Amino acid sequence: MLEELSLKLETTLKKVRGQGRLTEKNISDSLREIRRVLLDADVNYKVAKEFIEKVSVKALGSEVIASITPGQLITKIIYDELTILLGGNFNDLKINGSGTTSIMVVGLQGSGKTTFSAKLAKRLKENNRKVLLVAADVYRPAAIEQLKLLGEQISVPVFSIEEKDARKVASQSVSYADDNGLDTIILDTAGRLHVDEEMMAEVADIKNLVNPTETLFVVDSMTGQDAVNSAKAFNDKVNYDGIVLTKLDGDARGGAALSIRSVVGKPIKFISNGEKLNSLESFYPERLASRILGKGDVISLVEKAQKSFDEFEVEKLEEKLRKNKFDFDDFLKQIKAIKKMGSLSSLLGMIPGLGAQIKNAKIDDNALVRVEAIINSMTLKERSTPKILNGSRRKRIARGSGTSIQDVNRLLKQFGEMQKMMGRFSKKGFNESALNNLKFN
Repeated sequence: MLEELSLKLETTLKKVRGQGRLTEKNISDSLREIRRVLLDADVNYKVAKEFIEKVSVKALGSEVIASITPGQLITKIIYDELTILLGGNFNDLKINGSGTTSIMVVGLQGSGKTTFSAKLAKRLKENNRKVLLVAADVYRPAAIEQLKLLGEQISVPVFSIEEKDARKVASQSVSYADDNGLDTIILDTAGRLHVDEEMMAEVADIKNLVNPTETLFVVDSMTGQDAVNSAKAFNDKVNYDGIVLTKLDGDARGGAALSIRSVVGKPIKFISNGEKLNSLESFYPERLASRILGKGDVISLVEKAQKSFDEFEVEKLEEKLRKNKFDFDDFLKQIKAIKKMGSLSSLLGMIPGLGAQIKNAKIDDNALVRVEAIINSMTLKERSTPKILNGSRRKRIARGSGTSIQDVNRLLKQFGEMQKMMGRFSKKGFNESALNNLKFN
């Protein structure tokens, strides 16, 4: 996420921290370099200018120049200003305490509205909301079918009608939700390839008909300044409540994320960084600021782990570790839990200090899939007692998993080393501190 911007900022700040003594000149030179980095990342010119001015006022203060650790103080100033630029505070989705909550999703075609609608539906359903997805995009070919397919995957009903009348779809969906005891409506509206008056009139009419609790503007982070321009045009016409940034896992330079909040004046509420339906995060300005500065985001990583690892399974795992009986079945359960957390590259990017190191590294997200295939090709006895895996068994497992014998041998060697490490750990005993480190709460 925003790796290019993060790497360049980290390089510039490293130069500042390397200065034996800071002066007004080398601070100004560094801030000029940071301004160039921001503009290269497609940050709005006015936003970049104002940001540097605010940092400059604080960085040139006598307490910074006289400080024993001026480089660290400047990094802290930039972190604080980035947090403010991104919105300052966390803004949660508004939910009606009583009555129906309706969420209207708007944006340009190709921004990821339909997928986001399903992701949000899944998230709200997991929070015990009774959700209805509404197919109000009656123009794009297969849009309704796409939403129905996504609805099936998460077991959420999808409302649609035969007529190509988005206004009628929206108004009838409210009655349908009331009649079927559903308390949350998510309207997936139509997008266009560009902002046009006909589309704007339609979304404005739907908003007046439904009077949504929240209207969310979905924007593709990879479109740079065009994203900011379309966000402003939509807000002028629809006056939405919050912004959703999609495709942050792509080759985004980061300009939209840093500019849009300042230009439009509306909070970013969600960020989406993948196609999987669990790859949706609430937006915390201070966490993204930390990631941009290469400091990682341990809090989000722990929250993902808490959602993915079952508490009962963790307790069973602790018991097996105590007895040194960790086997391939246990390993398989851990792999499945990790896969729920998202891509390996996005998880590694949350670990402080790893962002720059993995920038050009090839993170193979299919590695876990191959490991899973190899374990699934083993018999139950082979999983529990890997030492019986002789040459012929390994050949059979390689054929069954579509991998090579080398892949199977590599996994067995790594697993053997893991078991040895856990064996040493269990012999030393599990104290209370060690147990707490295994848990995610």
